[in-house]
Amino acid sequence: MRKDWKMNYLYESADILNSPYEAFLFDAAYGNFPIRPHWHYYVEIIYVIEGNAFMESNQKEYYVSAGDLILFHPGDIHAIYAADASSIRCLVLKFDINRLVVKSSYTPKLSAILQYARKSEQADILFPARQIQNLPIEDRLRTCIRELQDKSYGYDVRIHGEISSLLIEMIRIWQTEGLHIEELYSVCSEVHSSLQNITEYIDSHSNEMLKVEDLADMCHMSYSHFAKCFKELYGRSCKDYIELIKIEKGEELLLFTDSSLSEISQETGFSDCSHFIKTFRKWKNITPGQFRLQQRRQ
Repeated sequence: MRKDWKMNYLYESADILNSPYEAFLFDAAYGNFPIRPHWHYYVEIIYVIEGNAFMESNQKEYYVSAGDLILFHPGDIHAIYAADASSIRCLVLKFDINRLVVKSSYTPKLSAILQYARKSEQADILFPARQIQNLPIEDRLRTCIRELQDKSYGYDVRIHGEISSLLIEMIRIWQTEGLHIEELYSVCSEVHSSLQNITEYIDSHSNEMLKVEDLADMCHMSYSHFAKCFKELYGRSCKDYIELIKIEKGEELLLFTDSSLSEISQETGFSDCSHFIKTFRKWKNITPGQFRLQQRRQ
């Protein structure tokens, strides 16, 4: 193990609110290499398509070759070094795990399973080629890269599905290795039942002026208990979640319609146009008008 591990690690920032997904091909011949110790708040998956590398995570070293896949949990300090003189090429996927919400009254959310797996000896972060050779890993990752490059209608939904499928395949492998997630089911079921799939209600009523207090009443919960459960389950406050859903729908209207800002503000349930512009800028760091103009120039 290299002695300089704790001396050199750095936090790698990312705008996960505005860019919850990243997917790209990394070629060590053209990028900054080696990748020094660092950490970040998002999940990172690396699939090696050529070459060999030493990949370190939380002071444990892995030898990774073509066909192998490795997962770095949020907050884990990790690094990548060449194992020999061979060229290293990888498919890389980074994403905000809290955006992957499973809308089911029974299935635990993926972030909860990853948190649980992170503490288990039966959930190794390295998936060797022999273990995943019959799974469409490379196809899923290349689909994510292509969707992010094209950004056609529904690209985020497609990426969401590919990432979810990929994680489910990995979780099932962990289960065969002895990871038991049954204890998560009862907790998840109880919370989901209390919230009555409230995110589906928010999505279908996003054109209305939704209040967190009213949503808590719908779930027969106190405001404080509802707010706590919602944040634990979905990774952000209910108020932020409502705003984000409205802004994402506003973004679609800006991209795919000629509706005015006033019309879009009404369609997305804002009190007026200025409120829509202010909130859009808060989440996207750009005004709706600038965003529409920028996209049309591309």
